[in-house]
Amino acid sequence: MGDFEDLKAAIESEFPGWLVWRSDAGRWYATRSGDLTDAQLQAGYAMTVAADDEPGLRELLREQAGRDAGNG
Repeated sequence: MGDFEDLKAAIESEFPGWLVWRSDAGRWYATRSGDLTDAQLQAGYAMTVAADDEPGLRELLREQAGRDAGNG
């Protein structure tokens, strides 16, 4: 597998508008680079998502992208 910087760049390229980082404990996070409306937050959009690993983070980001596709 690639190193973190390669994976981070790949995820951010696949999911524009998200910034990815990893905690000192190894947990993966992504946060939106823009703001959400109150309506989006109430509809289940997340400003930040967290997962134990890179595949889990990608799955959460796919779920968020699905919300965008369903409401766009």
